Amino acid sequence: MNTKDLIKSFEKRVKTDTISPDEQTVFHFMLSGDDGGDFTVQLKDKKVTVSEGLIGTPTCEIRAKAQDYIALETGDLSPQWAFVMGKVKVSNLQELMKFVAHFERLKA
Repeated sequence: MNTKDLIKSFEKRVKTDTISPDEQTVFHFMLSGDDGGDFTVQLKDKKVTVSEGLIGTPTCEIRAKAQDYIALETGDLSPQWAFVMGKVKVSNLQELMKFVAHFERLKA
């Protein structure tokens, strides 16, 4: 799976029943290296939209090498190890934890 498809999959993996009607958040994913890119994931009105590029003011920023982020999402890299080793940097861990709860895990 490439990075763009992985980030775009948020739109299909969202669990709308976990989102409150007034919840709004903007995430910037800045993924470097081969297959990297910048993406904005916005949660608003119980919907998720993914855009290429960095749009708006983020609630949380996530920085990683594209391959490390893919490994994290697919279960090949543990979240704890990724953070401890600095492979994934997050500007607002509390917001990330709320965000992650709104999505189904990727199927292997």
